[in-house]
Amino acid sequence: MTIVIKLDVMLAEKKMKSKDLAAQLGVTEANLSKLKSGRVKGVKFETLDRICEILDCEPGDIIARK
Repeated sequence: MTIVIKLDVMLAEKKMKSKDLAAQLGVTEANLSKLKSGRVKGVKFETLDRICEILDCEPGDIIARK
């Protein structure tokens, strides 16, 4: 089993661009890209909570186990 990041799906559903989410989060587009591609080893709950707040979603909408 692996963890899959579905942030692109949520961004598309909310009609939001990555650069806009990155700006609202206060992170670089490069760091957000790493998160979207799953190339990070972890994510702070604070960051995950902020993403969910901005996108009006739940953590399970962004992270899945496959």
